[in-house]
Amino acid sequence: MKSIFPILLTVVLITTSQAQNVQPVEPVPSARQLQWSNMEFYLFTHFGPNTFTDLEWGKGTEAEDMFNPTALDCNQWCRIAKAAGAKGIIITAKHHDGFCLWPSEYSTHTVAQSKWKDGKGDVLKELSEACKKYNLKLGIYLSPWDRNHPKYGTDEYNDVFVNMMKEVVSRYGPLFEFWWDGANGEGPNGKKQVYDWHRFEETMRTIAPNTPVFSDIGPDIRWVGNENGFAGDPDWNLLDTAGFTRGAGAPPTDTLNHGNVNGKNWIPAECDVSIRPGWFYHVNEDEKVKTPEELFQLYLKSVGRGASLLLNVPPDRRGLINEHDSAALIGFKKLRDETFGNNLLKNAMISYNNTGSSNLSKTVTDNDSKTFAVLSSNKGLKIRFKSPTTLNCIMLQEPIQLGQRVKSFSIVLTKSDKVIQEEIGGTTIGRKRIITFPAVEADSFFITIKDSKSEPLISEVAAYKIDDGLVEK
Repeated sequence: MKSIFPILLTVVLITTSQAQNVQPVEPVPSARQLQWSNMEFYLFTHFGPNTFTDLEWGKGTEAEDMFNPTALDCNQWCRIAKAAGAKGIIITAKHHDGFCLWPSEYSTHTVAQSKWKDGKGDVLKELSEACKKYNLKLGIYLSPWDRNHPKYGTDEYNDVFVNMMKEVVSRYGPLFEFWWDGANGEGPNGKKQVYDWHRFEETMRTIAPNTPVFSDIGPDIRWVGNENGFAGDPDWNLLDTAGFTRGAGAPPTDTLNHGNVNGKNWIPAECDVSIRPGWFYHVNEDEKVKTPEELFQLYLKSVGRGASLLLNVPPDRRGLINEHDSAALIGFKKLRDETFGNNLLKNAMISYNNTGSSNLSKTVTDNDSKTFAVLSSNKGLKIRFKSPTTLNCIMLQEPIQLGQRVKSFSIVLTKSDKVIQEEIGGTTIGRKRIITFPAVEADSFFITIKDSKSEPLISEVAAYKIDDGLVEK
């Protein structure tokens, strides 16, 4: 055991009115990005002809009648999503095979040409209505690659894609996210398309100015560089995009995973991962669904590193979320509720390091990102429990509306003024950072910001005792 020896300098609490004078560290998120950042966890639904052919990438030559879910129920999707604590659903309205889950006027490869509901069905309409019923938000994935459309590979196809975007936005919006896949392969004529990304982006900004757009390089949300569901450590919400393009010309995956510490654009990461080995439903994967514990680990490595978690849960051939998947989702929700349901700092004294003169608990435990502690040269907080408390998880948040600042921090746990565990180091914080460690009984702990772009701001602090088996691996 060793005593705490650093002499920490005095800091000053800045009141709410003074805090408004804190200057942002550019770049900062737009209003649509800020709203999106609160989504945190939502579902992906890969659904279409591939569901019935057991393919992952359809060929575009599948007969429209191949799509025929026997008991499609988007209300069931939404009931399960809601019960799982997801805040929205993004659906593959058109995957690479070109099949449209809505009756598009710009394609002859759609639900309108299928025998499902005698060609009168509209999956997007049903999901849109169900999302509204269950107070969930709707997002749309629209792949520009189209292995069926006869105009793919010609300038005219860019008109087709723009018109499809306009269709889905006008019919099924507002949308909380629009998802562009950067894949670009050959169409039915053997040609590849030269995507007019500039026009696509201008179109979205015009028809849906409040909808964040995802792709490898944004403009609003970036791909995290892998399909395994984890963000980098560190994870910067910043990205340099000059000289890069979507798809094959995207930044290196390591850059997408970590972001750029001094990036010129605010483009946070989204972690996409499937609950199954594949993205579309395959019956032979029913026993390979990720467990609640595995999903929790993904949560720690995505949301717990300042990114969002987009979890793919593909409907089966009935048009229902399968029982294996729903059981895992509900178990995942139970673990999160049990883990984060009791903030141990409810009655703790939170002050600036070594001063103990100000109780900041109402400032940094109020679940309000608009209130925050402004730290000066010592860059730290002291948390003292009323009595020795066992913990193994600490959560930190920055008010990202003022930019991302913290480069590194440390946590020191003490009891009777003695350090009881080696210093725990951390890198970025961002919207949310969750740190787990072996459980210890402590009467206080210190959070010290070691490096920051500007004066550090901390909006939330929480501590938990979680199941030992859930500590990040």
